[in-house]
Amino acid sequence: MAISGWASENVVMSLPPLVEPAESLSVDEIRRYSRHLIIPDVGVAGQKRLKNAKVLCVGAGGLGSPALMYLAAAGVGTLGIVEFDTVDESNLQRQIIHGQSDIGRPKAESAAASIREINPYVNVVIHNTAIDRDNVFDIFGQYDLIVDGTDNFATRYLVNDAAVLLGKPYVWGSIYRFDGQASVFWAEHGPCYRCLYPEPPPPGMVPSCAEGGVLGVLCASIGAIQVTEAIKLLTGVGEPLVGSLMVYDALEMTYRKIKVRKDPACALCGENPTVTQLLEDYEDFCGAVSVEAQEAVVDSTITARELKEWQDAEKDFLLVDVREPAEFEIVRIPGSVLIPKGEILSGEALATLPQDKQIVLHCKSGVRSAEALAALKAAGFKDAVHVQGGVLAWVKTIDPSLPSY
Repeated sequence: MAISGWASENVVMSLPPLVEPAESLSVDEIRRYSRHLIIPDVGVAGQKRLKNAKVLCVGAGGLGSPALMYLAAAGVGTLGIVEFDTVDESNLQRQIIHGQSDIGRPKAESAAASIREINPYVNVVIHNTAIDRDNVFDIFGQYDLIVDGTDNFATRYLVNDAAVLLGKPYVWGSIYRFDGQASVFWAEHGPCYRCLYPEPPPPGMVPSCAEGGVLGVLCASIGAIQVTEAIKLLTGVGEPLVGSLMVYDALEMTYRKIKVRKDPACALCGENPTVTQLLEDYEDFCGAVSVEAQEAVVDSTITARELKEWQDAEKDFLLVDVREPAEFEIVRIPGSVLIPKGEILSGEALATLPQDKQIVLHCKSGVRSAEALAALKAAGFKDAVHVQGGVLAWVKTIDPSLPSY
């Protein structure tokens, strides 16, 4: 995904505190936060500001887990959690706010329980819902600062647009495999997310963490940066990442800070904005699945049960798994052969596919196989089909003894 506006000049950005201080700290709070209080730049006044602050975390997953825990430990007075998902066993490798006993529990409730255990002085507000264009203004309007822990482009653009239109600052983070990014977007003082990424990447160009994986501890590294930036904004200390993008490479153990300028042509916060209200459909804007893939799957989709029936009937077809080799090692549908999606989209694998038998594609959940199906259709494999729900549907409906991921 191309970065639009960046610059190398060193611009120091200092901002006033985002919130006013609370009236006082109790004796118990003074004991609890004593290591903050003896830092001259924070002190009693800074801790009072944290106590008076209202911070919303969008998501209680990989980034939301460390962010919520350290915001609570730092003494942020009100913490909001907006999250609609439930805890799954695959979450526990990185989403450290949840535990084994929380599997199946709403993430917002699990996170709230952990926060109360960390710091009983924090007021936790649960928004057990998916954030969307109908509720985002009402939810965001209750808070001083937004911490974005989302993992998909549609929600990222929604968060950005709502924050800009409401005049709210928000702290953004992104993680993938061994790489992380973080920044602070506040259109009043610098660029917004659209200044950095004017348009989402093409469908399938950037795999999600569910497809490509993420080093669990990377969440802590980027989440810690997000909390640090939140504390700086709330208390008015230091130089926040407004107008800067922090890029972290865990394998090389390097941090790189790129200055990002406000884009005068930004569709949202530029000189002549064309986006003056929330979009009707952010999923459509981000194009999770290409138009070609949507058209390809019409009348060319089978279910996992139908695939099993074809196998039992010994129908002559080639079952192609378009996932990556590491995924193939975790779990596979019996009889499948591995041809990663990239080799199909590039045309590299087309010559190896048989012309005299039907091709059946599958991936993890059905998105990548739909993209590969579109490429096969365009190459002349007119009777090719893909499996709806992919290997996850096979595990769920055909063989629950197999692992899912």
